[in-house]
Amino acid sequence: MSSEIAAQSVDFIYNNTTPKGERIQIGFFGGEPLLHFDMIETIARLVHEHHAYTGYDVEMMLVTNATLLTGEIFRRLTDLGIGIGASCDGPPVIQDLFRRFSDGSSTSLLVENNLKMLAASVPNVMVNAVYRPETVQYLPQSIEYFSALGIRRIILSADFSALWTARDIAGLAQVYDAVGKKYCDYYRQHDPHYISLIDSKIPVIMRGGYHDDERCRMGNGEFTISPQGNLFPCERLVGDGSVDNHCIGTLQTGPILERMQCHRVPGGEVDGRCAACDLQKYCMHWCGCSNFFATSYYNRVSEILCASERAALNAAMNIMEELGGMMALSTCADK
Repeated sequence: MSSEIAAQSVDFIYNNTTPKGERIQIGFFGGEPLLHFDMIETIARLVHEHHAYTGYDVEMMLVTNATLLTGEIFRRLTDLGIGIGASCDGPPVIQDLFRRFSDGSSTSLLVENNLKMLAASVPNVMVNAVYRPETVQYLPQSIEYFSALGIRRIILSADFSALWTARDIAGLAQVYDAVGKKYCDYYRQHDPHYISLIDSKIPVIMRGGYHDDERCRMGNGEFTISPQGNLFPCERLVGDGSVDNHCIGTLQTGPILERMQCHRVPGGEVDGRCAACDLQKYCMHWCGCSNFFATSYYNRVSEILCASERAALNAAMNIMEELGGMMALSTCADK
């Protein structure tokens, strides 16, 4: 990204955020964002020095694959007020399946050492672990691995673009239940872990479904700006950043939301099969990018997403029943 596009991007962010006082969340992503650390510093300073900065609650976050992270970069990011998260799929045998260097060599030892640094320096540092059909069965072991490194905030992200067979999908409930058992074990040991698969569902169940402001806001409150200055409705849809059929405008034109219709099945915002489902209020059927990668439509839900949401909800409800009183006491004590 050029400095000119960076400045226009920051203007776009402030000019398209209303009302005053609303939280603005700015994320840096790639590829690997630390390959262009100087530009991250430039953008962060533009954000802080913008004339509209004091009118908003601004939060900046960077997610790195942790291969380029050093103590010096960590310090500079901290000085800029940029939060740090890391992507790691699990212990070396899992990490090195899909996250090797371009020459084929292992990343796991380097990433592990940097995760230890982060865990020792950042309270509640976040690690994002992507799982696929080849690795989903190892989620409980991955959680144990992260816990041993000192990490207590674990995001588990399914790769919906992978080829999930009927057998893979049928096994999700058992794996998620095993994750739930780990969750319970940590709670009983007075060492609670945030595990997204569970913790993203418990509050949703307790309040009777997702609120409107929690649902996907792609193209309407959520934008991604490519290095070329093109606008996309979600960072997972950017590709190489050029104008394609996910591009919904430019920094100059602003968003043209009509362009988002090309990947929608006619008939409304919700997949017709979901409308009559008892779990519809509690389910992320509205996640446009997850839907697209599995079905080629923003509003058509795949079998893998449906099964994953059902399994996660069931695991969360079982945990609430098993730990309900204990969780309430912990919440009060935390306050």
